[in-house]
Amino acid sequence: MAKNKLTPLMGDQVAAHAMRQIEPDVVAAYPITPQTEIVMNFSQFVADGRVDTEMIPVESEHSAMSACVGAASAGARTMTATSANGLALMWEIVYIAASTRLPIVMPVVNRALSAPINIHCDHSDTMGARDSGWIQIYCENAQEVYESIILAVRIAEHEKIQLPVMVCQDGFITSHAVEGVELFADEAVKDFIGEYKARFSVLDTDKPVTVGPLDLQDYYFEHKRQQSQAMEDALKHIPEAFEAFHRAFGKRHVFVESYRAEDAEAAVVALSSTAGTVKSVVDKMREKGHKVGLIKPRFFRPFPAEKIADLIGPLKAVAVLDRSESFSTQGGPMYSEIRGIMYDEPKRPRIINYIYGLGGRDIFESDVEYVFRQLLEGVKSGKFEKQVGYLGVRD
Repeated sequence: MAKNKLTPLMGDQVAAHAMRQIEPDVVAAYPITPQTEIVMNFSQFVADGRVDTEMIPVESEHSAMSACVGAASAGARTMTATSANGLALMWEIVYIAASTRLPIVMPVVNRALSAPINIHCDHSDTMGARDSGWIQIYCENAQEVYESIILAVRIAEHEKIQLPVMVCQDGFITSHAVEGVELFADEAVKDFIGEYKARFSVLDTDKPVTVGPLDLQDYYFEHKRQQSQAMEDALKHIPEAFEAFHRAFGKRHVFVESYRAEDAEAAVVALSSTAGTVKSVVDKMREKGHKVGLIKPRFFRPFPAEKIADLIGPLKAVAVLDRSESFSTQGGPMYSEIRGIMYDEPKRPRIINYIYGLGGRDIFESDVEYVFRQLLEGVKSGKFEKQVGYLGVRD
């Protein structure tokens, strides 16, 4: 497939363009900074007649996800978008969407949760929803945002998955930064996602179904186990969507990206836009002879445990960067997951954690270089000063 020219777009704008090409049957949404431009741009596409989507403006995010649940239950291809406190207000219905196995796709622009009030980036919103049953994809740049939203439709609607998907990008850092993005042809996107055929619909009177019934001790446990199995199945079947995407657009996607880590002694694990900063530092330190690398998980749910273990097992030291605080006194959420999967591995590097960037605090190349030097010094001396630390915070 020939490459298209690059179009300058913000991360929010490119999310709206992906939604335009997908042309969902229903979008129910409420604006919240820094996600507003997604629904604002998409609603303009609706007003201009460029999509035949039922756009439902609602009075809150709780209502937005409720409307999405209703629409998806009726068999409509359904999308929304949100951020931070909006996601928190959806909380009850976010769980209902996943537990009802509705393939809703939701771009999320990561933003700190109140209080104090803060409109800038960290991952406390989606990390708080990590156990809600949604698949989560984290994006480094606008191109990944665009491609991941298209890919998410294929993943969510897979007959063996049937789970909602969040596609996450960093507030303002990605959502409001302009980058050159390669947009695919509308027809190619339409061909890739195909026509949506819902497995069940509350409007199908020939095959009546009940959605969201009372479910007590007799069946609730089994339904939760089925939901868990769907997430396990997602690990098996998402690669099918990766391969189909590569055939359609010539672009490869993976659960976890490894950048110059194959022969590294030490590596940093980081999500989203921070991965780009880490890559720059890796290149500069490699020029000085330091064997360092980056491990970038693209998916946090389902958690690609085996692939991460394979990548970090041969290393001598790893620093996990978490842009959210779990308040467990045991480090951030990604750190806890990675430490857990390595417990039974025969080859385990020393793993430390840094909480960083809360409320939009910048992370600089000098911060990342400091992390790498701490790792390399620890490898050399066999001593690591801290198990969990805070990067870039004032004492």
